[in-house]
Amino acid sequence: MKVCTLASGSSGNSLFIQTEYSKILIDAGISLRQIKARLKRLDVELSDLDAVIISHEHLDHAMSIPKIENPAYVASTTMHLWKDKVKNLFEFDTGSSFSIKDAIITSFSVPHDALDPVGFTIETDHRKLGIVTDIGTATGLVKERLKGSHILIIEFNHDENILRESHYPWEIKQRIMSRLGHLSNEQAANLFASLLHNELSHLLLAHLSETNNRYDIALRAASSVIAKSGADHIAISIAPRKNLGEVLII
Repeated sequence: MKVCTLASGSSGNSLFIQTEYSKILIDAGISLRQIKARLKRLDVELSDLDAVIISHEHLDHAMSIPKIENPAYVASTTMHLWKDKVKNLFEFDTGSSFSIKDAIITSFSVPHDALDPVGFTIETDHRKLGIVTDIGTATGLVKERLKGSHILIIEFNHDENILRESHYPWEIKQRIMSRLGHLSNEQAANLFASLLHNELSHLLLAHLSETNNRYDIALRAASSVIAKSGADHIAISIAPRKNLGEVLII
């Protein structure tokens, strides 16, 4: 399995996944032009995609869905948002699994202020990728679904101290820090710590706030988990906001 972020953050999110037989995009929250250009740098054409799967309806995850003619998959509870806008639309029930060629995609509910937001695991050939990029708190269900992942993509959205001192209005700060908002570095590090195992090879820090976080602080939070646990077999990287990320292969 090959994994690479095309963009990650409040200005747009998109993740490319390639298995032996399938090419999948999770979220399409950047312009179609950007999606095409960044896929091309991976030697992939838009027409090569077998599916575009949407985690929730917020524009930074779904902006380009109406312009993409590839098969698009959305939660059944959100179908009414898309049925008159998206040409090639399919639905999945939250909590269910479905297949795209050799890839098994399992959705699971996450706490976030959207209609029916989900995280995903993608499994193929005994390899598992776990993804939670917009989530206010790490529930027992989230931990259970992410357990056993070989690559984890977890949002490290904000540093609590920076957020409290930022220029954001208090109601926005409350929303971000709520159980339906976004994970802080500390919360994300605690989730990461609960998912350690011998075959976890990589943690990708995603959806960092440009205003309320810093790369070095988020990296320090994640690295402290490895230092305390001795799990130095796990590599850590950060998904860039507006460019291709590192290509991860498992």
